[in-house]
Amino acid sequence: MNIGIIVGSHRKDSQSGKVGRYLAARLQTLGADAWVLDLGEEPLPLWDEDLGSGEGRWEFLPDLTSRLQASDGFVIVSPEWHGMATSAIKNFFLLCNINSGLAHKPAMITTVSVADGGAYVVGELRTSSYKNNRLCYIPEQLVVRNVGQVFNSDPEANHAEAHDYFVERADYTLKLLLAYSDALAGLRAEGVDLESYPNGM
Repeated sequence: MNIGIIVGSHRKDSQSGKVGRYLAARLQTLGADAWVLDLGEEPLPLWDEDLGSGEGRWEFLPDLTSRLQASDGFVIVSPEWHGMATSAIKNFFLLCNINSGLAHKPAMITTVSVADGGAYVVGELRTSSYKNNRLCYIPEQLVVRNVGQVFNSDPEANHAEAHDYFVERADYTLKLLLAYSDALAGLRAEGVDLESYPNGM
């Protein structure tokens, strides 16, 4: 099982990146392979009409598509900024069409807040990020609140009660993601028509 983790913060050393790396380590503990694309560390060009050319600044795209196609499921991590998902994660989805490697694969939404937020991003991603690429969000999500107090490598930096809760909650949702990844592999193996209606509704 191979899970791709897409971190949507623009910051180079972000709390979202910390969460993404933690989840990658947990997935490996659970017997899966995991890779992380941190859009703060590896920003993607903004969409333009030359996207399909594969030239110039788009030369990287076939390699990214290969990584996505080789994945069985995804974790989408986004901080909540001004009640919204970041432009980096929205741009990622603009770059991913029906043949990008996301179609009919499960994804787990993970949102990050330095305080008590995070819920608005869940609604935004569920509403608008799957239509043309056919990504399938699982019905559970992970909303990491007060993120500075959890998932820190230094135990002294963690709030014990909150950290323990989020560790359990993360494992619960990751196990569910792996179960969905296994189940949807059978659907894709049967062959799914991705050409008749490539733009959704």
